[in-house]
Amino acid sequence: MSEIPILTARDLTRYYSVRQGAWRKPATVKALDGASFDLHRGKTLAVVGESGCGKSTLARLITMIERPTAGSLIVEGKDVSAAPKAEIASLRNQVQIVFQDPYGSLNPRRKVGSILAEPLIINTKLNAEERRAAAADMIQKVGLRVEHLDRFPHMFSGGQRQRIAVARALMLNPSIVVADEPVSALDISVQAQVLNLLSDLQDEFKLAYLFISHDLSVVRHIADEVMVMYLGRPVEQGAAATIFDMARHPYTRALLAATPRVNPDERRERVVLTGELPSPLNPPSGCAFHVRCPHATDLCRQERPELREIDGREVSCHHAETLG
Repeated sequence: MSEIPILTARDLTRYYSVRQGAWRKPATVKALDGASFDLHRGKTLAVVGESGCGKSTLARLITMIERPTAGSLIVEGKDVSAAPKAEIASLRNQVQIVFQDPYGSLNPRRKVGSILAEPLIINTKLNAEERRAAAADMIQKVGLRVEHLDRFPHMFSGGQRQRIAVARALMLNPSIVVADEPVSALDISVQAQVLNLLSDLQDEFKLAYLFISHDLSVVRHIADEVMVMYLGRPVEQGAAATIFDMARHPYTRALLAATPRVNPDERRERVVLTGELPSPLNPPSGCAFHVRCPHATDLCRQERPELREIDGREVSCHHAETLG
């Protein structure tokens, strides 16, 4: 793709020091251990994986809530890891987030108009009338009515609340939106409505989405590219169509096999994973997935595979060529 990325991450890393008791040395949790990707205007990168794989840590780094331990994060041509606080504050306006829970992410004591105006009060010099006009315009763009500005969040359904959360994220006209499991708390029928809304807004505002999800059936319909993560590291990433049509990593294949399909012709052979996700405090040697992988060999137990390009995607597996 010739277009310059709006965000570039290279070997993005975030470690945490965790105390294990009064007399033991602190342990290091490698919550994110080397993620590299680009975000482009009008495109969606989906990040998928089990709980504990590093998705939420990645979201905190992209939204600049936390700084990376190592690696580089370039937003609008500026390196976040080396930027002063004042510059990061201005960059935060360009990266907004939509949270998972539409019931917990909105202040129940404030009316919708006040919730939408708050980002403008903090970050702009617009007067009250201008803020009200901007909120009225945005509430209509997400499919609600102007009179809804004078109501409290408890008066809305879950889907309507998530529309309000989307409107709030767009009030500062960002270029990047991090959607952290934005439809997982909604009914199936409402999920489709919110996903269609996100797609329409992306087309209108040329937004770049970082879409975090564990539901591959949702990801299949919204993502242009997919990054599959396991225990803090990407294990397969590339164009969504390429990965969904022929996954090369056994973990990706297991996730796809577990996705329900109505059409029996589209169902995949079941892949059984044994064991639980290892503790990030004590990750396995070699390939972190080898303790659950049906194709693991001695090489997998001893040597960690690095991402390499195979069939138009990057995959971290010693035996990727023989899978798929």
